[in-house]
Amino acid sequence: MLSLFNSLSLDLSRKEILGVVGESGSGKSTLAYAVTRLLPGNARILSGEITFDGQPILRMSEAEMRGVRGKKITMVFQDPSTSLNPVFRIKDQLLRIIKENVGLDGIPARQHAIQLLREVELPDPPGVMDSFPFELSGGMQQRVMIAMALSSNPSLIIADEPTSSVDATIQEQILHLFKRLRGERGFSMILITHSIAVAEEVCDRIAVMYAGDIAEEGPAHRVIESPKHPYTEALVRSIPRPGEGRTRKEDLPVVAGQVPDLRSPPSGCRFHPRCPYIMDVCTGEKPAFYPADGARALCYLYEGK
Repeated sequence: MLSLFNSLSLDLSRKEILGVVGESGSGKSTLAYAVTRLLPGNARILSGEITFDGQPILRMSEAEMRGVRGKKITMVFQDPSTSLNPVFRIKDQLLRIIKENVGLDGIPARQHAIQLLREVELPDPPGVMDSFPFELSGGMQQRVMIAMALSSNPSLIIADEPTSSVDATIQEQILHLFKRLRGERGFSMILITHSIAVAEEVCDRIAVMYAGDIAEEGPAHRVIESPKHPYTEALVRSIPRPGEGRTRKEDLPVVAGQVPDLRSPPSGCRFHPRCPYIMDVCTGEKPAFYPADGARALCYLYEGK
């Protein structure tokens, strides 16, 4: 049996944006699907708790979960072109979401939809409503998806790689849109991204994920400015910075090696085969979380400090 999450603990405060960062294969999206109980049929949560607003998610019936998923907890997925049905106009899809999750129909639903499209800064909301998805740019499609996620005024939005399918300029706009909407609406957000630079832009707190474990977690500025776990250190070092004199992609530092196959994960610390600071103890028992300068790190380097 593949065991992805061996020991994973996170909390999210109201109005907070938490960035979950790591390479592909670290388990970030699986974490999101576990929170929303959208895991595939061959996946099981064998132990642990997921609590939302004091309610135990894992003990809810499917009917109770439908009152949470899509209403109180919503998601923005990675590629809007695969989330929007190409044969239906935007209005057909957005109005259906509003009817299902908000209970509005007819003119009130249309007014709500147009207001949502204005809120996500789309020009000509009535024109967008009458468009097919393929008539919109990738950035406009993603803003439609954000409008859908906002339609029920959720308490929590989970955004799974929401900027990976757009260019750098649109990425910046969407990140600033999330920050503005969080300030205006007061929702919490889990932002899943493989780019620690994206998390730096918008997140209050960052959890660095590696091979199903949280390797390091703490305030975003502290994690970026003074990374403690060797994996976090490597991710931060790979961020391109202006004025560093790197002119080619090959000049950027990279994390040597690959994320392990979780069907047979490494013993001890799962990062030890790639770690430049490896010690004998790293290959034995898995480390505990140790406090490290206002954060916590899953690393023996901070044992006893």
